Amino acid sequence: MSGPGPGPAAGTVLDSLTAVAELLAPGLPAVAEQTRHAHTDPEGYVRDHADRLEDRGIDEPFPGLAWIALVDALHDHKLLAELDWKEGVDEIRWRMGGLASRPSVDPWVLFDDGEMELTTHDFLQACGRHYREVGTALVILDIESDCYPVACLSPRRVDELISHAKSAGFAVWPLGV
Repeated sequence: MSGPGPGPAAGTVLDSLTAVAELLAPGLPAVAEQTRHAHTDPEGYVRDHADRLEDRGIDEPFPGLAWIALVDALHDHKLLAELDWKEGVDEIRWRMGGLASRPSVDPWVLFDDGEMELTTHDFLQACGRHYREVGTALVILDIESDCYPVACLSPRRVDELISHAKSAGFAVWPLGV
């Protein structure tokens, strides 16, 4: 996972992380607060969330901690599904069906017969294409892992999300474009 590195100033990174959180969790300030906590007090964040971070093999601060905090906070609020790279279609459908931000039409009802037999990445690309057909964008928050943390938002906000993530030193990838 790529951390903020020597590029943007600390305040700019914090502002960008906050903007990402607000785009993906509008009206839920707790998501931005958790992300900011990990950025401004990484030692305290690791201490306060040791059990959860242990599941990820994290036991000390590192440059990508705030991004992980964002992913975990979004997951806690059912705004992100974290999918393994080799997840089965039924499991993907179940997890994405639990997203509070998903559109009212689940994408797989729009699939052609062959699309239900795709690899995880290709299935998510197809979901992204079909989500766009009903007015929602599906994105991956890259944590440089063998999983796909996916979230939904308005397609009009994708470029803004990508820009804020990049300003913070992280990557977001739109699916189905």
